[in-house]
Amino acid sequence: MSPLEYHVLLSMADGALYGYAIKSVVESESSGAVTPRAGSLYRVLARLMTRGLVLEVEPSEATPPHPGRARKYYGLSPEGRSALAAEARRLKEAAALAEERLGVAGGRP
Repeated sequence: MSPLEYHVLLSMADGALYGYAIKSVVESESSGAVTPRAGSLYRVLARLMTRGLVLEVEPSEATPPHPGRARKYYGLSPEGRSALAAEARRLKEAAALAEERLGVAGGRP
């Protein structure tokens, strides 16, 4: 799973979001390390939808109408939640292995 795919899935872990909100959460939660452009973000969303990890959903709360085109909201499917959890475990194990090999205890040199 690419870092962008991971962060996109992670952004929706607490509920459905629309495209620009996903972009903002990804940038914030990655501390700016992942800054998707609109084109790449929507290609990733389309790929995740094709794989059955993301669904187009209704917003979780009543939202005011957008003055332009209607916003599309995206949320995790059960498979997406499972894939996100598996990737989080994989990253945790990879980080633990790196810390072990580097002789780092609890993230300290």
